[in-house]
Amino acid sequence: MRLTGFMVMGMLSMNIAQLVETVYLGIVGTKELAAIAFSMPITWGLMGLVRGLQIGASSVIARSMGMGDRSQAARLATHCELLVLILATIFLFLVGTYADPIFGALGADDEVRALAVAYTHIWLIGLIPFTLSMVGTGLLRDTGRAASPGIIMTTGSVLQMAFGPFLIFGLLGFPALGVEGAAWSYVAARSLTFFATAYLLVIRDRLIILSLENVWQSWRDILHVGLPAMAASLIMPVSMLVITRLLAGYGASVVAGYGVAGRVDQMLTMVIMSLASSIAPFVGQNWGAGKYDRVHEALRIAYAFSIGWGIFSFILMALLGGPIVALINQDPEVVETAARYLLIVPFSIGFMGLMQVSSSTFNALGKPFPPLVISLLRSVVLYVPLAIAGSWLFGYVGIFCALTLTSVVLGVVAWGWCRGVVRSEIVVRARADAGSAGSGALAPAD
Repeated sequence: MRLTGFMVMGMLSMNIAQLVETVYLGIVGTKELAAIAFSMPITWGLMGLVRGLQIGASSVIARSMGMGDRSQAARLATHCELLVLILATIFLFLVGTYADPIFGALGADDEVRALAVAYTHIWLIGLIPFTLSMVGTGLLRDTGRAASPGIIMTTGSVLQMAFGPFLIFGLLGFPALGVEGAAWSYVAARSLTFFATAYLLVIRDRLIILSLENVWQSWRDILHVGLPAMAASLIMPVSMLVITRLLAGYGASVVAGYGVAGRVDQMLTMVIMSLASSIAPFVGQNWGAGKYDRVHEALRIAYAFSIGWGIFSFILMALLGGPIVALINQDPEVVETAARYLLIVPFSIGFMGLMQVSSSTFNALGKPFPPLVISLLRSVVLYVPLAIAGSWLFGYVGIFCALTLTSVVLGVVAWGWCRGVVRSEIVVRARADAGSAGSGALAPAD
């Protein structure tokens, strides 16, 4: 609860900031909302790639802390941030170069494409400080620091919301920059939080050291989990490109409604994502310390909470989804699209929680391929084919139904898979511990 509570605070603030940005741009116009929706697969994809590295680092750092080896944890943290810096720089130049043809291929018309390109080019300026800060707060959490990451994320979000009106609408003599102002607000706020993160990592906790000793070994250890995690994180944004292209065929207002609903939906799913992010260091540290009973109990609580939160989210959005969207934008087609999304997709939130908690557990145990398989099944095997079929049969509503059905099926599959692996691993380790102690006794698996 302590780890997840502060993580919820941080991620809630980030999602509120994104929702407030949507409200600001909804005042400016529907084209601006559509531009943000077109940019979402790009921005989410980049953050997903960096998050994959964070997952890889979390797996090895948490287990090192559980075994009491803080020097190794500091070495891994330093080399992880260096790797993030290198990769973020590469991503920045690649996406900046090809943003325009990407949005053209997604079906954006000339006006929306120009807005999406302008937003993305400015957003990329903040990519390096944001990714370094995002991974840095994750590293702090891996060492057991619960409060600092949430406070830093919340501070950045508050600043982003505060800067927005001045740069978007041109208050107090600032130029009215519209969608570009939203991007500049993000860049300014997240750059400031980078310095706070750097202070905590370098000065307070001394997790960043001036050493490249064994850097290749560190990168191999991180990428053992990080590469599959990056691939898994990239699969969903790639599938979003396909979904956005399908929705573009129904017009800019439908794409805008999809973007608005996605921002509202994130407010609910971020609780599940926070839980999954907190499960990873908790499982890693307790696994490294041999406290398998705590791992088992934590998963039981996390799975039960996921289902409970999913039921609450579905009821809430069924009752209030439409009115909430109407407060953001008054375009009838935007409201209708978003309201339908929020009536269908939240049904799957609890099952998505089962999937995310299971994937985080696999990564924490140094088993990166089950999450990769789950992501492939989710996007390539089920979601995209079902979305294409649903679009053909039922229009854009069929696309939303495809997402829900996919999450329900794979949530159950991931839950069963993870439970089986954890129990078998506990049995194997109990036997090994008993053998090394010269005893024939076997600790219970459950």
